Amino acid sequence: MKLKHWIVFILLGAIWSSSFMWIKIAIREIIPSMLVAIRVSLGFLFGVVVIIVRRIELPRGLKAWTPLIILGITNFAAPFYLISWGEKVVDSSVAAILDATVPLFTIFIAHYYLKDDRMTIQKILGLFVGFGGVIVLLSKDVGASSSTVSGQAAIVLASIFYAVSAVYLRKTTQETHSVLRSTIPMFCASIIMWASVLTTGNNTGLPKLGLTWIALLFLGIIGSGLAFIMAFYLIHEIGPTKSTMVTYIFPLGGVILGVMFLHEQITWQLISGGILILVSLVIVNVQRNEKTLPSAAKPQTE
Repeated sequence: MKLKHWIVFILLGAIWSSSFMWIKIAIREIIPSMLVAIRVSLGFLFGVVVIIVRRIELPRGLKAWTPLIILGITNFAAPFYLISWGEKVVDSSVAAILDATVPLFTIFIAHYYLKDDRMTIQKILGLFVGFGGVIVLLSKDVGASSSTVSGQAAIVLASIFYAVSAVYLRKTTQETHSVLRSTIPMFCASIIMWASVLTTGNNTGLPKLGLTWIALLFLGIIGSGLAFIMAFYLIHEIGPTKSTMVTYIFPLGGVILGVMFLHEQITWQLISGGILILVSLVIVNVQRNEKTLPSAAKPQTE
């Protein structure tokens, strides 16, 4: 990666690793659907300001709009809700580690859909080590309430959504401006989430605590509006597998912030599971001259 890519990469990792703490704070007062609705709305408004200031033209035609609408569901509404719902019963530090599995899923999916991002024996080894780390993390709550296990499963499912979205974004939005790649999907996600808030009957109202609003402003403007412009820029510049490596920073930042500010406990499962996931990511990304594996189906061209 070039220096400019590294700068965006590190800044993005710092922003998103702290997002888990802010989600945990916000979810104490409001329901997950309300949290996500406000978050994507703020992110969308940030994007609109950027579009106006930079005079970016909106895409034309159904072909350009369709993938952006789909991404509103797969990259924003669904994973945002799953993580927020999961953090009602899961520590923010554990959520950060579980979300670091995104590159492992991306490796597998990209192998079949991107001809320049194929799987190798080395990557398969990394997959097994990474999933071993997830199992160790889940073992912490063996015998615990089903809600805790469900919360962890929801966060892993969110990681799968992110992985699918990263590959889909790379294939379908080559001609779309990076700002539009995040702003339009967040508009679609806003419609979905506000409809959910208004129709489920669980509306707890807007938050009243100042700290909750600080969390929402960070998550919406910085963690969504700015961060996803940066993330989608990286996906098209350096590819989905390398871009999703930004989640490697999540365990370190998430654990430190969770322990410092939310008084979460450090357990041997947290440490060993996090180490296994990080080791798996190192295995996957060590540069070696290794042949790629044939895909089960002919890979599609970009």
